[in-house]
Amino acid sequence: MFVRELKEEISTSLQEASLFKKKLLPDIKKGEIFPAIRKGRLDFYHKGGKLFSYDSRFKTHIKFASVLRSNKKDDYILEEELKDVKPILDFTEAYERIKENCSKYSGEEAAGVSKICSKFSYAKDFNQNVVILDIEGSLESIEDERTQDRIDLLLFDRKRKLLRFYEAKHFSNKEIWSKQGTVPKVITQVDRYKKQIEVKKDEIISGYSNYIDIVNSLFKLNLEKPIDIDSEVSLLVFGFDKDQLQGRFRSLFEQNIQSGKIKYYAIGNPDNLEILTMWNKCN
Repeated sequence: MFVRELKEEISTSLQEASLFKKKLLPDIKKGEIFPAIRKGRLDFYHKGGKLFSYDSRFKTHIKFASVLRSNKKDDYILEEELKDVKPILDFTEAYERIKENCSKYSGEEAAGVSKICSKFSYAKDFNQNVVILDIEGSLESIEDERTQDRIDLLLFDRKRKLLRFYEAKHFSNKEIWSKQGTVPKVITQVDRYKKQIEVKKDEIISGYSNYIDIVNSLFKLNLEKPIDIDSEVSLLVFGFDKDQLQGRFRSLFEQNIQSGKIKYYAIGNPDNLEILTMWNKCN
């Protein structure tokens, strides 16, 4: 069952939390943090990593929270000075350092997706026709050999009230490459996601209708509810230069991807991506 829900008491306690009010919410409005509703919790993403989760209490990975307090004026410490440093006492105090640590563990693909989310998050203070509504959307697999399918991006056309999933791949990802005339692994992956949508279409639309109710209340938004979902899952490819575009991309990638008959959008630098162009190219 595909579920996006958050109990009212969790939503209320979140809005009262100092970490949310003082740190997360301002960064959400700037696009530095991307908030995503899950089943019974919120996840907060930053530069490709999951910075915090909240299900009545905040938690983060221990490697992000490995922050020490010191009265020293520089960042270096001698062994004999270790007795004078102390661990952080709360996440709010060490928020900037936790964010910094989180950003250090992201791969190229996750970092690229995060740049796009930062510009086009549904929760920012702007009024785009197409927004990114969710990332790392997890669907319970319909195949016995898998437990979950995780799709990278969910875009939402507010005018048409239409959802569309995208799988994002960096140019270096081996899953988009195969020998000439053969089908790359990403084609199988996208086909599997399309089957998920076919089977769970009503569940997904219902889940994201609930998602929008929650985020509208939390972030004082006026997003419309979706009424349909694109049956196609599109592919986003990024992270290549001009030489790669004219060489390997044109000669091998396009031919093999087109043979798999999936829609895709390719851009070298994700910083230059325009979401309406990405949407329209996959219509």
